[in-house]
Amino acid sequence: MRFGLQTVAPVAFALAVACSSSDTIVPSDTSKVAGTPVTMTVLGRGDFRPIRTTGEIFVRGTTAYTTTWGNAAAAASAFYIWDVTGDTPRLVDSVTVDNARTLGDVAVSDDGSLLIVATESPGSLVVYSLADPRHPVMVSRMAAGLALGVHTAEVGRVNGKLYAFLSIDPGSGVGGQLVIVDLSVPSSPQQVFTQVVGRPTIHDTFVRDGLLYLALWSDGVAIWDIGGGSLGGTVAAPKEIGRLLTVNGHVHNIWWLKDPVTNITRYAFIGEESPGSVGASSSGDVHVVDVSTMSAPKEVAFYTTAGAGTHNFSVDEPNGILYAAYYNGGVRALDVRGDLGTCTAAQKSTPINGTVALCDLRKMNRELGIGLLDRGNSVYVWGVQYLNGLVYASDMQNGIWKLRAVSRP
Repeated sequence: MRFGLQTVAPVAFALAVACSSSDTIVPSDTSKVAGTPVTMTVLGRGDFRPIRTTGEIFVRGTTAYTTTWGNAAAAASAFYIWDVTGDTPRLVDSVTVDNARTLGDVAVSDDGSLLIVATESPGSLVVYSLADPRHPVMVSRMAAGLALGVHTAEVGRVNGKLYAFLSIDPGSGVGGQLVIVDLSVPSSPQQVFTQVVGRPTIHDTFVRDGLLYLALWSDGVAIWDIGGGSLGGTVAAPKEIGRLLTVNGHVHNIWWLKDPVTNITRYAFIGEESPGSVGASSSGDVHVVDVSTMSAPKEVAFYTTAGAGTHNFSVDEPNGILYAAYYNGGVRALDVRGDLGTCTAAQKSTPINGTVALCDLRKMNRELGIGLLDRGNSVYVWGVQYLNGLVYASDMQNGIWKLRAVSRP
């Protein structure tokens, strides 16, 4: 999630650590891929302007949670609870978070029992019980070691145990840090790992099957074994498997695709957050990285949109469709099923500042849909989440949107 607009010079490298995975790539059926993206159907908007600026979004069942960004110190921060049963999201409650001007991530545990909220300025991790999903009740607030600010907080299980993975803002003389917290006892979270990582910071993480992907900005994307790889890593003692700096760096967010239809686990999608201006402009591409050999990941494709840049993904894995929040570019839906790294010469382009031509998802007719550019007012989409045939988008300027997901042609 994750707001930071900077400029850095990329340096490409990869670490050769023995660890790999393999897939049988199923070629995409290009006859079924639309050449022209559809306009995504908007069902409704939950609008609470001009109360606060909307940040991150998380939806579970018929309830959505949104955070707020850049609040005045006197106003404190708040997150909001929405009923998304109908077409138009309906605000049902709010929770004030004292001593925090900006809230980072909001996430729900896989069993639906806990809500976690990250705070910045100063930082903390706040844990809420969701015994009543519409009325969260705080059970703990962890601040020790987090004062510089928790920019993102993701939750995931490793060997059955629930953890939070925190990206801590850099400070004077201190780089960004990864902090891992054991949430086994929600009333008493325990820090089990911390390390300075990334230049100048770590922006986000993605955890699956005992592997941890780290968005390390100028230091690229790193893959760590924390209990699922062959290197013997654990949550308390991770071991790095491999690393890559994608074109332009600015590595901001990650989604490692696990396609349940084709069984392909070959691709990780990397979001690049490059310079922009809130409400007006943005830049940064979606980068496709082949991680079939995790010790030597390789960038093979990308997606770019003129005049707009990406910020957070959600993937409908059963249908092989990635939804990207694209700030002033709305929401973009991309077909990510099948072979993304093989294309004709005519389907290749060289990314801005790149030196090698890569498969261009737009030229491969992989762009399936565009949302929210038909509203008649400007949007600035921060977060997006796919759930049960619907797409929810948090818009810094307009609240939250509910859209119908696109269908595969």
